[in-house]
Amino acid sequence: MAFLADALSRIKPSATIAVTQMARELKAQGKDVISLSVGEPDFDTPQNIKDAAVAAIARGETKYTPVAGIPELRKAIADKFKRENGLDYKPEQVIVGTGGKQILFNAFMATINPGDEVVIPAPFWVSYPEMIALCGGTPVFVETTIENNFKLTAEQLDKAITPKTKWFMFNSPSNPSGAAYSKEELKALTDVLLKHPHVWVLTDDMYEHLVFGDFVYYTPAQVEPKLYERTLTMNGVSKAYAMTGWRIGYAAGPLPLIKAMDMIQGQQTSGACSVAQWAAVEALNGPQDFITESKKAFEERRDLVVSMLNQASGIVCPKPEGAFYVYPSCAALIGKTAPSGKVIANDEDFVMELLATEGVATVHGSSFGLGPNFRVSYATSNAKLEEACSRIQRFCASLK
Repeated sequence: MAFLADALSRIKPSATIAVTQMARELKAQGKDVISLSVGEPDFDTPQNIKDAAVAAIARGETKYTPVAGIPELRKAIADKFKRENGLDYKPEQVIVGTGGKQILFNAFMATINPGDEVVIPAPFWVSYPEMIALCGGTPVFVETTIENNFKLTAEQLDKAITPKTKWFMFNSPSNPSGAAYSKEELKALTDVLLKHPHVWVLTDDMYEHLVFGDFVYYTPAQVEPKLYERTLTMNGVSKAYAMTGWRIGYAAGPLPLIKAMDMIQGQQTSGACSVAQWAAVEALNGPQDFITESKKAFEERRDLVVSMLNQASGIVCPKPEGAFYVYPSCAALIGKTAPSGKVIANDEDFVMELLATEGVATVHGSSFGLGPNFRVSYATSNAKLEEACSRIQRFCASLK
């Protein structure tokens, strides 16, 4: 009898974490590595949020909290959904978790039975299918195209839904592509979902505030109120407020689902860190200037990276609407030979040779379900991005 659970055979390690760790190890060996693989803002958490955490410690807010979150934070989240998304949730319809990843996992654990299907547009965040598989479900991937800016069409969604479909997993702006759906594009998808009343929507809005230019953000239940009773709207403070390490994610949805997730979390981790919750209250209720400033910096970086990558031989890089990623194609370079003598057979070979030759860490697109592409995170300084893109240009020119 095997000691480890059979469920482990259904999943694989996170490629983004693996590449980031490899870059760290090369740096530790003294190699000049620029990491464009990590999905977190390079900015520090705003001072008012840190001050709120210090004040919470001074007040003795260091005890266990209610499983679903402190009342003050659940109210702040409900207020945020009303203020920014036009969604009416009572505080008891809100749950706080240790990062968005726990929220998603608990939602799947609370709802998926063996054989249940979850429709996921590709490219997708690496953890979605692994979570679903661990919970006994079946991920159903629908490939988008670079020609459609990596956005799912209504026809594709309709075709992917079967009687076994339980969830539609939706992420806008997208990790890894940065693609964000306009109100009209969203309406086309929600119209399809209205035809299939057995399908619920799990929307990952983590990059909501990182949209650029004149783009206006919408979330599915906001576009189609008839979906309110079968939508779980997930978000968090990690990306918008540079609070990745504070580990606070949250969601709101129908009360029976929230209660089920609360029960699972109660037997799993219980409440999220008390001090981090108080910091999140300040993030949501306090000044929002930081978002405006960081958005401006990210937009400038996006434009720099898109311009420089499109000047690299064989690279095609669309200009996304949001997040802090681009998802360029390296299709024209497959089959070429690297300076090491290795033939580039796929996008994984491309990123590994790029790392070995030029010391630039990116993540291969096949790990996100769609290649031959690679993900570049531009959540670092302009100077580092310029140097990294110059190295990518040099590497691409060196392929024969």
